Amino acid sequence: MCELSISVVLYKNNVHQLEQLVTSISKTNLSYKIYFIDNSPSDGIRSSLKEITKKQHAEYIFTGRNIGYGAAHNIALEQAVGQNKYHLFLNPDITFDKGVLEDMYRFMEANKDVGQAIAKVLYPDGSLQYVCKLIPTPFNLFFRMFPVPLLKKYNQKFELRFSGYNKIMNVPYLHGCFMFLRCSALKEVGLFDERFFMYPEDIDLTRRMHKKYQTVFYPNVQVYHEHSKLSFKNTRMFVIHLYNLVKYFNKWGWFFDKERKKINQAVLRQLNHKVT
Repeated sequence: MCELSISVVLYKNNVHQLEQLVTSISKTNLSYKIYFIDNSPSDGIRSSLKEITKKQHAEYIFTGRNIGYGAAHNIALEQAVGQNKYHLFLNPDITFDKGVLEDMYRFMEANKDVGQAIAKVLYPDGSLQYVCKLIPTPFNLFFRMFPVPLLKKYNQKFELRFSGYNKIMNVPYLHGCFMFLRCSALKEVGLFDERFFMYPEDIDLTRRMHKKYQTVFYPNVQVYHEHSKLSFKNTRMFVIHLYNLVKYFNKWGWFFDKERKKINQAVLRQLNHKVT
Protein backbone atom coordinates (compact mmCIF):
# COMPACT_ATOMS: atom_id res chain seq x y z
CA MET A 1 0.00 0.00 0.00
CA CYS A 2 1.30 3.47 -0.95
CA GLU A 3 0.50 6.82 0.57
CA LEU A 4 -0.07 8.15 -2.93
CA SER A 5 -0.78 6.68 -6.35
CA ILE A 6 -0.40 8.84 -9.44
CA SER A 7 -1.79 8.42 -12.95
CA VAL A 8 -0.65 10.20 -16.11
CA VAL A 9 -2.41 9.74 -19.45
CA LEU A 10 -0.12 9.90 -22.48
CA TYR A 11 -0.71 10.57 -26.17
CA LYS A 12 2.32 11.11 -28.41
CA ASN A 13 4.10 12.98 -25.64
CA ASN A 14 7.43 14.73 -25.66
CA VAL A 15 10.02 12.63 -23.81
CA HIS A 16 11.77 15.66 -22.32
CA GLN A 17 8.46 16.81 -20.87
CA LEU A 18 7.99 13.44 -19.19
CA GLU A 19 11.53 13.59 -17.80
CA GLN A 20 10.65 16.88 -16.10
CA LEU A 21 7.45 15.41 -14.69
CA VAL A 22 9.19 12.34 -13.29
CA THR A 23 11.91 14.52 -11.78
CA SER A 24 9.25 16.56 -9.98
CA ILE A 25 7.55 13.44 -8.61
CA SER A 26 10.82 11.87 -7.50
CA LYS A 27 11.49 14.73 -5.08
CA THR A 28 8.76 13.56 -2.71
CA ASN A 29 9.37 11.58 0.47
CA LEU A 30 5.93 9.97 0.26
CA SER A 31 5.64 6.35 -0.79
CA TYR A 32 4.11 6.34 -4.27
CA LYS A 33 3.47 4.49 -7.50
CA ILE A 34 3.06 6.09 -10.93
CA TYR A 35 0.79 4.65 -13.62
CA PHE A 36 1.50 5.82 -17.18
CA ILE A 37 -1.47 4.98 -19.39
CA ASP A 38 -0.53 5.40 -23.03
CA ASN A 39 -3.33 6.11 -25.54
CA SER A 40 -0.88 6.62 -28.41
CA PRO A 41 -1.30 4.56 -31.62
CA SER A 42 2.02 2.78 -30.88
CA ASP A 43 4.07 2.07 -27.78
CA GLY A 44 7.20 3.77 -29.14
CA ILE A 45 7.63 5.71 -25.93
CA ARG A 46 7.82 2.56 -23.80
CA SER A 47 11.62 2.16 -23.91
CA SER A 48 12.27 5.86 -23.26
CA LEU A 49 9.87 5.88 -20.34
CA LYS A 50 11.47 2.75 -18.91
CA GLU A 51 14.81 4.54 -18.89
CA ILE A 52 13.32 7.69 -17.33
CA THR A 53 11.58 5.76 -14.55
CA LYS A 54 14.21 3.09 -13.85
CA LYS A 55 14.55 4.20 -10.22
CA GLN A 56 10.84 4.92 -9.74
CA HIS A 57 7.87 2.81 -8.73
CA ALA A 58 6.19 3.00 -12.13
CA GLU A 59 3.96 0.92 -14.36
CA TYR A 60 3.46 1.47 -18.09
CA ILE A 61 0.07 0.49 -19.55
CA PHE A 62 -0.43 0.59 -23.33
CA THR A 63 -4.09 0.74 -24.34
CA GLY A 64 -3.53 0.25 -28.08
CA ARG A 65 -5.95 3.02 -29.04
CA ASN A 66 -7.14 6.38 -27.81
CA ILE A 67 -9.86 5.39 -25.35
CA GLY A 68 -10.18 8.89 -23.90
CA TYR A 69 -8.77 10.78 -20.93
CA GLY A 70 -11.15 9.62 -18.20
CA ALA A 71 -11.31 6.02 -19.35
CA ALA A 72 -7.51 5.81 -19.35
CA HIS A 73 -7.24 7.21 -15.82
CA ASN A 74 -9.89 4.73 -14.70
CA ILE A 75 -7.60 1.82 -15.65
CA ALA A 76 -5.15 3.02 -12.99
CA LEU A 77 -7.89 3.90 -10.53
CA GLU A 78 -9.37 0.42 -10.63
CA GLN A 79 -6.03 -0.88 -9.36
CA ALA A 80 -5.14 1.98 -7.03
CA VAL A 81 -8.28 3.14 -5.23
CA GLY A 82 -8.67 0.08 -3.05
CA GLN A 83 -5.00 0.03 -2.07
CA ASN A 84 -3.92 3.62 -1.41
CA LYS A 85 -4.95 6.61 0.71
CA TYR A 86 -4.75 9.26 -2.00
CA HIS A 87 -4.63 9.42 -5.77
CA LEU A 88 -3.27 12.21 -7.96
CA PHE A 89 -4.29 12.88 -11.56
CA LEU A 90 -1.47 14.68 -13.36
CA ASN A 91 -1.22 16.13 -16.84
CA PRO A 92 2.11 15.31 -18.52
CA ASP A 93 2.97 19.03 -18.79
CA ILE A 94 3.01 19.64 -15.02
CA THR A 95 6.12 20.36 -12.93
CA PHE A 96 6.54 21.30 -9.27
CA ASP A 97 9.11 21.72 -6.52
CA LYS A 98 10.08 19.54 -3.60
CA GLY A 99 7.57 19.52 -0.75
CA VAL A 100 4.45 20.17 -2.82
CA LEU A 101 3.06 16.63 -2.57
CA GLU A 102 3.89 16.41 1.14
CA ASP A 103 2.05 19.67 1.81
CA MET A 104 -1.01 18.51 -0.13
CA TYR A 105 -0.90 15.20 1.75
CA ARG A 106 -0.74 16.93 5.16
CA PHE A 107 -3.63 19.21 4.23
CA MET A 108 -5.81 16.26 3.25
CA GLU A 109 -4.84 14.35 6.40
CA ALA A 110 -5.85 17.33 8.57
CA ASN A 111 -9.16 17.90 6.75
CA LYS A 112 -11.11 14.68 6.46
CA ASP A 113 -14.11 16.47 4.93
CA VAL A 114 -12.05 17.35 1.84
CA GLY A 115 -12.40 14.82 -0.96
CA GLN A 116 -10.49 16.64 -3.66
CA ALA A 117 -7.95 19.46 -3.84
CA ILE A 118 -5.90 21.41 -6.35
CA ALA A 119 -2.82 23.55 -5.77
CA LYS A 120 -2.30 27.03 -7.17
CA VAL A 121 -1.52 26.54 -10.86
CA LEU A 122 0.81 28.87 -12.75
CA TYR A 123 1.98 29.15 -16.34
CA PRO A 124 5.74 28.61 -16.82
CA ASP A 125 6.20 32.42 -16.84
CA GLY A 126 4.67 32.64 -13.37
CA SER A 127 1.28 34.08 -14.36
CA LEU A 128 -1.83 32.63 -12.73
CA GLN A 129 -4.12 30.06 -14.29
CA TYR A 130 -7.79 30.34 -13.30
CA VAL A 131 -8.45 26.74 -12.33
CA CYS A 132 -11.45 27.40 -10.02
CA LYS A 133 -14.88 27.82 -11.53
CA LEU A 134 -18.58 27.74 -10.82
CA ILE A 135 -20.62 24.86 -12.21
CA PRO A 136 -21.00 25.98 -15.82
CA THR A 137 -24.07 26.90 -17.76
CA PRO A 138 -24.10 26.36 -21.54
CA PHE A 139 -23.47 30.10 -21.86
CA ASN A 140 -20.30 29.84 -19.75
CA LEU A 141 -18.71 27.03 -21.71
CA PHE A 142 -19.78 27.64 -25.28
CA PHE A 143 -19.32 31.39 -25.40
CA ARG A 144 -16.05 31.53 -23.46
CA MET A 145 -14.46 29.89 -26.52
CA PHE A 146 -15.02 33.18 -28.34
CA PRO A 147 -13.10 36.15 -26.86
CA VAL A 148 -15.86 38.76 -27.06
CA PRO A 149 -15.10 41.83 -24.86
CA LEU A 150 -18.75 42.18 -23.81
CA LEU A 151 -18.60 38.73 -22.22
CA LYS A 152 -15.46 39.46 -20.19
CA LYS A 153 -17.22 40.25 -16.91
CA TYR A 154 -19.31 37.06 -17.09
CA ASN A 155 -16.20 34.97 -17.64
CA GLN A 156 -14.41 36.64 -14.73
CA LYS A 157 -17.27 35.74 -12.40
CA PHE A 158 -17.39 32.19 -13.76
CA GLU A 159 -13.66 31.79 -13.08
CA LEU A 160 -14.00 33.40 -9.62
CA ARG A 161 -11.31 35.96 -10.41
CA PHE A 162 -12.78 38.36 -7.86
CA SER A 163 -11.62 35.98 -5.10
CA GLY A 164 -7.99 36.92 -5.66
CA TYR A 165 -6.96 33.25 -5.73
CA ASN A 166 -5.11 33.86 -2.46
CA LYS A 167 -7.16 31.83 0.03
CA ILE A 168 -8.51 28.33 0.53
CA MET A 169 -11.85 28.00 -1.26
CA ASN A 170 -14.46 25.25 -1.54
CA VAL A 171 -15.17 25.27 -5.29
CA PRO A 172 -17.51 22.99 -7.30
CA TYR A 173 -15.38 22.82 -10.47
CA LEU A 174 -11.61 22.32 -10.30
CA HIS A 175 -9.39 21.90 -13.34
CA GLY A 176 -8.24 18.35 -14.04
CA CYS A 177 -4.54 19.06 -14.62
CA PHE A 178 -3.65 18.40 -10.95
CA MET A 179 -6.37 16.58 -9.00
CA PHE A 180 -5.41 15.32 -5.53
CA LEU A 181 -8.18 13.01 -4.32
CA ARG A 182 -9.04 10.94 -1.27
CA CYS A 183 -9.41 7.33 -2.43
CA SER A 184 -12.22 6.51 0.02
CA ALA A 185 -14.19 9.48 -1.39
CA LEU A 186 -13.54 8.31 -4.96
CA LYS A 187 -14.91 4.88 -4.06
CA GLU A 188 -18.06 6.57 -2.79
CA VAL A 189 -18.75 9.01 -5.64
CA GLY A 190 -17.40 6.89 -8.50
CA LEU A 191 -14.63 7.22 -11.06
CA PHE A 192 -14.53 9.28 -14.24
CA ASP A 193 -17.66 9.05 -16.38
CA GLU A 194 -16.37 7.36 -19.54
CA ARG A 195 -19.12 8.84 -21.69
CA PHE A 196 -16.90 11.91 -21.88
CA PHE A 197 -13.99 11.24 -24.21
CA MET A 198 -12.21 14.44 -23.20
CA TYR A 199 -12.71 17.84 -21.51
CA PRO A 200 -15.85 17.85 -19.27
CA GLU A 201 -14.81 14.81 -17.24
CA ASP A 202 -13.20 17.04 -14.59
CA ILE A 203 -16.37 19.17 -14.30
CA ASP A 204 -18.47 16.06 -13.84
CA LEU A 205 -16.20 14.42 -11.25
CA THR A 206 -15.70 17.58 -9.18
CA ARG A 207 -19.43 18.23 -9.18
CA ARG A 208 -20.20 14.73 -7.92
CA MET A 209 -17.47 15.01 -5.29
CA HIS A 210 -18.63 18.49 -4.21
CA LYS A 211 -22.08 17.16 -3.33
CA LYS A 212 -20.59 14.98 -0.56
CA TYR A 213 -17.19 16.47 0.27
CA GLN A 214 -15.37 19.76 0.07
CA THR A 215 -13.51 20.26 -3.22
CA VAL A 216 -10.80 22.72 -2.38
CA PHE A 217 -8.43 25.19 -3.97
CA TYR A 218 -5.29 25.10 -1.81
CA PRO A 219 -3.01 28.04 -2.72
CA ASN A 220 -0.27 27.36 -0.16
CA VAL A 221 1.67 25.39 -2.77
CA GLN A 222 2.03 25.89 -6.50
CA VAL A 223 2.60 23.84 -9.63
CA TYR A 224 3.47 24.86 -13.18
CA HIS A 225 1.33 23.87 -16.15
CA GLU A 226 2.12 24.55 -19.81
CA HIS A 227 -1.57 24.21 -20.74
CA SER A 228 -1.62 24.17 -24.54
CA LYS A 229 -5.41 24.79 -24.90
CA LEU A 230 -5.58 22.55 -27.98
CA SER A 231 -9.31 23.00 -28.49
CA PHE A 232 -8.70 26.70 -29.10
CA LYS A 233 -6.03 26.01 -31.73
CA ASN A 234 -7.03 22.76 -33.45
CA THR A 235 -10.31 22.39 -35.36
CA ARG A 236 -10.62 18.68 -34.65
CA MET A 237 -10.08 19.15 -30.91
CA PHE A 238 -12.56 22.05 -30.95
CA VAL A 239 -15.23 19.76 -32.42
CA ILE A 240 -14.42 17.05 -29.85
CA HIS A 241 -14.72 19.66 -27.11
CA LEU A 242 -18.15 20.81 -28.31
CA TYR A 243 -19.42 17.26 -28.79
CA ASN A 244 -18.48 16.29 -25.23
CA LEU A 245 -19.98 19.47 -23.78
CA VAL A 246 -23.28 18.46 -25.38
CA LYS A 247 -22.97 15.10 -23.60
CA TYR A 248 -22.28 16.87 -20.32
CA PHE A 249 -25.37 19.08 -20.53
CA ASN A 250 -27.49 16.16 -21.68
CA LYS A 251 -26.51 14.46 -18.43
CA TRP A 252 -26.90 17.35 -15.97
CA GLY A 253 -29.37 19.66 -17.70
CA TRP A 254 -29.04 22.58 -20.05
CA PHE A 255 -30.83 25.73 -18.90
CA PHE A 256 -32.91 24.21 -16.11
CA ASP A 257 -30.56 22.86 -13.47
CA LYS A 258 -31.78 23.77 -9.98
CA GLU A 259 -28.87 22.01 -8.29
CA ARG A 260 -26.35 24.04 -10.30
CA LYS A 261 -28.03 27.29 -9.32
CA LYS A 262 -28.17 26.32 -5.64
CA ILE A 263 -24.50 25.27 -5.50
CA ASN A 264 -23.24 28.33 -7.39
CA GLN A 265 -25.18 30.73 -5.20
CA ALA A 266 -23.78 29.05 -2.09
CA VAL A 267 -20.22 29.46 -3.42
CA LEU A 268 -20.73 33.13 -4.24
CA ARG A 269 -22.20 33.82 -0.79
CA GLN A 270 -19.27 32.01 0.84
CA LEU A 271 -16.87 34.24 -1.09
CA ASN A 272 -18.88 37.38 -0.22
CA HIS A 273 -19.78 38.07 -3.82
CA LYS A 274 -23.11 39.52 -4.90
CA VAL A 275 -25.54 36.76 -5.91
CA THR A 276 -27.65 37.59 -8.95
